[in-house]
Amino acid sequence: MKLNIGVPNSMHVAAMTQPWEHALTGDDIGRALKVADDLGFNKCMLGEHFIIPQEHVALSGDHYVHGTVALAFLAGRTSKMRVSSSVSILPLQSPIVQAKAWSTLDWLSGGRATALFGVGWLKEEFDMLGVDFHNRGRMADEYVAAIIELWTSDTPTFEGEFVSFKNVGFAPKPVQQPRLPIWFGGDAEPVLKRVAKFGDGWSPFRTPPEKFPACLDLIRAQPSYDGRPIDLFFALEMLNVGAHHEIMDDPRAPGTRNAQKIIDQIGWLKDLGVNETIVPLPPGMTGLTEYIERLHWVAEEIMPKV
Repeated sequence: MKLNIGVPNSMHVAAMTQPWEHALTGDDIGRALKVADDLGFNKCMLGEHFIIPQEHVALSGDHYVHGTVALAFLAGRTSKMRVSSSVSILPLQSPIVQAKAWSTLDWLSGGRATALFGVGWLKEEFDMLGVDFHNRGRMADEYVAAIIELWTSDTPTFEGEFVSFKNVGFAPKPVQQPRLPIWFGGDAEPVLKRVAKFGDGWSPFRTPPEKFPACLDLIRAQPSYDGRPIDLFFALEMLNVGAHHEIMDDPRAPGTRNAQKIIDQIGWLKDLGVNETIVPLPPGMTGLTEYIERLHWVAEEIMPKV
């Protein structure tokens, strides 16, 4: 099992974050991620929204970093850890702009970027950015195909309903070949079909963990699936988050200081097909010093056993 970390103070979702994070500066976050990198954590992950309607701020918060910008900063403070979105909302920006951002991040980081895309859920955000919410699934399929074309072709050409280009140059290409990994987040059947066609990994959101094996079977049963490995990320803290960031109070979600309980939880996830997770933070943490101590504790007590 690979152990990832969520980037503290990269968002203020009430069901997933703690108040002490809000005081962290960019330099504090960079220091913490450098410690995690030195300790051998696999990947750092952060979410993204561009603008939040006031009626959603109480649960969703209004503090979200720009994903690829923040990951580029963190790539500069680390040397081995992978840097990943969780998630980037694919339909909200031009695929040409997104392809450039991700290939730049991969190039500058020496091949450490992972793009985790989602189709989004917040209609008002789409409306304010002038994107048709109801077309977001079709747009996502076309956008990811266009992004792959830009990353992999020496003479990129694409003709679609939402994006077209020809007779163009595009560089730098990603360092990772043939392209950087693409994951998809979400739970609906179209998401699973998107994973089958394009994806290297799946990050479920509201799917009950007990259904993961059946979902993986569905992915592998698609005609578009070519037999490549499909990784699966899931963090127990997601059990506490409703579809619109409601707090679910799932007793399995909070972190604990009991090492054996964590090891057992990770074993349960592994049996369900998960191969990347985050050890959730225990309630009531107080600040950066305790957070860094927690990173050391996980690296010493959990990482060697999972």
